[in-house]
Amino acid sequence: MYEFKVQPHQILIVEDDEHINNIIKDVLQKENLRCTQAYSGTEAKLIAARDQFQLIILDLMLPGLSGEGFMQYLRDELKCDTPVIVLSAKDQLDQKLNLFELGAVDYVTKPFEVKELLARINVHLHRNTKTESSDHYRHKNLILNCTTRSVVVNQTELNVTRQEYRIIELLLKNPSRIFTKQDLYELGWDDMYMGEDKTITVHISNIRKKIKMYDDQTYIDTVWGIGFRLSP
Repeated sequence: MYEFKVQPHQILIVEDDEHINNIIKDVLQKENLRCTQAYSGTEAKLIAARDQFQLIILDLMLPGLSGEGFMQYLRDELKCDTPVIVLSAKDQLDQKLNLFELGAVDYVTKPFEVKELLARINVHLHRNTKTESSDHYRHKNLILNCTTRSVVVNQTELNVTRQEYRIIELLLKNPSRIFTKQDLYELGWDDMYMGEDKTITVHISNIRKKIKMYDDQTYIDTVWGIGFRLSP
């Protein structure tokens, strides 16, 4: 897991012009940024429902679902607040204002300079990382929000108990550490461990089941004879 500030940035490029899409991808990859490409609003919708991104670069004139329609889906249905930088030949003020109302954080008019786009991307990635790193932790498709004390997997909030939340928090904040049952009990319950029982094992099992409902990946490993740790 990993706190956002040490995660490789994942960027979704939604642009139906293959040449422009590839130019943006090549520039970002040279900056060690990871990219996923989509060539229609419909394809972007499927990808956004499946994966998490730190930034989305979005053209408006797309086949299938429009850029505006994709943003509405992102905000209204997925409840996703990922920053969106819009690329468009449209340059009227009222159109720009409408996009900002839909949730865009920036607007770049075509044709554009790649250096300018990259500068804007870096500004928003830095801003997003600075804001989120203090109270958000992420591992794979799981996000822990320390402010709201919520656990979200693939855009779905899990119904976790106080102890389950505390176990998840300990694991995500300490990704390389192996916790014994005594560690988890004393740190999670603020109480002295009284010897071997099944309390921790049951809570770990319940957490795994709740995550499994929305993601088949493994999140917690059992280290036999020692305890538990976050899965790599």
